[in-house]
Amino acid sequence: MVFVGGIVGAGLAPQPGLSTLPVAAQVVGTAVAAVPAALLMERTGRRAGFLSGALVGCGAMLLAMYAVGAGSFALFCAASALVGANGAFMQQYRYAAAESVAPAYASRAIAVVLMGGVAGGVLGPEIGRRARDLLAEPYAGGFLVMAGVYVVVALLLVRLREPRAARGDAAAGDDLRPLRVLVTQPAFILAAAAAMTAYMVMSFIMTATPVSMHVLDGHSLDTTAVVIQAHVAAMYLPSLATGVIVDRLGTWRVVLIGIALLAGCIALGAGGHGAAAYGIGLALLGVGWNFLFLGGTVLLTQAARPAERFRVQAANDFLVFGVQAAASLGAGAMLYRVGWQNLNLIAAAPVVVLLGLLLGLHGRVPGAAAPAPASAAPPAQPAAD
Repeated sequence: MVFVGGIVGAGLAPQPGLSTLPVAAQVVGTAVAAVPAALLMERTGRRAGFLSGALVGCGAMLLAMYAVGAGSFALFCAASALVGANGAFMQQYRYAAAESVAPAYASRAIAVVLMGGVAGGVLGPEIGRRARDLLAEPYAGGFLVMAGVYVVVALLLVRLREPRAARGDAAAGDDLRPLRVLVTQPAFILAAAAAMTAYMVMSFIMTATPVSMHVLDGHSLDTTAVVIQAHVAAMYLPSLATGVIVDRLGTWRVVLIGIALLAGCIALGAGGHGAAAYGIGLALLGVGWNFLFLGGTVLLTQAARPAERFRVQAANDFLVFGVQAAASLGAGAMLYRVGWQNLNLIAAAPVVVLLGLLLGLHGRVPGAAAPAPASAAPPAQPAAD
């Protein structure tokens, strides 16, 4: 959807400035579904929640296929929003991973889950490119293939074992703190700010990239696909090492490195329209996203007691994907209004704000600056409930 959404949108949209609306609709769907997804999993468990999300994703891809065939921009945006709703469930995978291991290994468990995006970064654009002419309408075949992928995901999820901490701890209900207390903790503020900046900047720049490269600058579809593949791979491939880096350096330094990487992306984007500037800039954007998102997620696991975690996760994801939705919605119109280079300069504002928060909260988040304590060996996987 990242690769094809803006291109299909450019062909279906009634106005050029609306070309990235389908990609934005996906993010809006994630933001709207973030709280219901977390609360559903609190009630039903991880497996039922993940299965529900996969089925929504399958239906969304079939609707997208139909929308392309019918030439309906409105239906395509609706399908994209449903893809985003599935994304709200997918975002819970990292929390489920953290629940499956001892706290000292949460960063590595989250990193392992994010590594799955390496395959997605290659297969997603490849499916869009190779299945472009599978059906009569261009790109419709890719959505049919993706519907099949979601069926495979659902079959895999049937065998998922519930982490022991997959439901709220009712026995601790009397100790629940008000949500306003939870979200005003320095750990939550820094965690949410890091993830919000990661997604806001990434979405703002990445959503505009296929349109800027292929539609406005005339780069080939193959070149555009390679840049998107490199970007998505850069988002997830560092997870091979990021978990260990968090353990060694502490989350504060990892977030600081993420800020520097985003700054490098913005500098390259503001410098020109060449394929190399797009490619290297989007790669830096991906790695910076990884550092900020993983660092923020680790901080979030430290911001709540077990019985409070679903509410904290819901609040965090609503904020993160709310700002991402705003960034995606504005990307297309901003690209046509101010151009690619100025769009990158605008993206610098949230990075500067995050840097200010990081410096202002230094020392107020317990354990953020310190490496994780060493342990002899990872704990065994807990038995199924």
